[in-house]
Amino acid sequence: MRTSHYFASSCLSLTIILMAAAAGLAADPGIRFPSDDPVVNDQRPGSVLVYNLYSSSAANPNAENTRINITNTSDRLGVVLHVFFIDGSTCGQADLAVCLTANQTTSFLASDIDPGVTGYIIAVAVDRTTGCPVSFNRLIGDALIKLASGHAANLAAEGIAAVPPDGTLMSCDGTSSTATLTFSGAPTAYSALPRVLAIDNLPSALDGNSTLLVVNNLTGDLVNGINTVGSVFGILYDDLEHAQSFSFPQRGCQLKGIISDTFPRTTPRFKVVVPNGHTGWMKIWSGNGNIPLLGAVINFNPTTATNAAAFSQGHNLHKLTLAGPSTLIVPVFTPSLGCRS
Repeated sequence: MRTSHYFASSCLSLTIILMAAAAGLAADPGIRFPSDDPVVNDQRPGSVLVYNLYSSSAANPNAENTRINITNTSDRLGVVLHVFFIDGSTCGQADLAVCLTANQTTSFLASDIDPGVTGYIIAVAVDRTTGCPVSFNRLIGDALIKLASGHAANLAAEGIAAVPPDGTLMSCDGTSSTATLTFSGAPTAYSALPRVLAIDNLPSALDGNSTLLVVNNLTGDLVNGINTVGSVFGILYDDLEHAQSFSFPQRGCQLKGIISDTFPRTTPRFKVVVPNGHTGWMKIWSGNGNIPLLGAVINFNPTTATNAAAFSQGHNLHKLTLAGPSTLIVPVFTPSLGCRS
């Protein structure tokens, strides 16, 4: 009886393994994240990775720098990434190609690649021969950031999944000079992007906190210039549910600043809304309509070693609602000749 039961169990296990292999599932245990997940997520793999902040000092990289990490979690397939470095002030882009074999990870410093620039990064999985974007939901990453101001964080890369199965994502071949990435969650597109973002814990500046807010726009044209964040509307709440609205004027493609009495300007001012020993929270969205945004928040408190209630930390902004369909145009050319790995 024991032998028969063991034999039956072994056959069942073998059948399940063969069925999984035939279906092309990963060798890792568990069920893969569904490719049709409609929401960008910093805890899942994707075909596009977004790093919400990178920075380095050309004069003193020891004080301000970023280590960018990219990992290919596929145990069988290699991948080429077209990595775009977006200058947050000018919105201009510079790029490089990164080649990763199966199970390979790589890291590089912003000071070695793009010294003296602050902005954000968009990495797109592409075909090695044509440079066309492809569906390859196996990429994860993060950025270790230290700023001269004292702000530091480990921000996970936002994973944007491609909805179709592995392969070329759109009509694109060796004669194409550009490709359009569509973020809608629909078939033959990428996951939808958020419209409303939130900071869930906004500590008081009167307790020694310095909170850096970063908001990025992912739409537009990387050939002729990515779109700006535009005007931003938001609501600041205290811990008793009182609310004050505010707006930022037209900005570049990256909105960045320390939250204070003037950033944003509220009535009454931020230090009155969130006094000593209190916290608040904030939600923001574009005032220019259906514009998807991503971002991060990093808090620095120099008294963490002497104050039990003081903390320094950072994380990507929470997503509350989705934007409608949006697009990003990227240049297309054969990338593998200049690959770094």
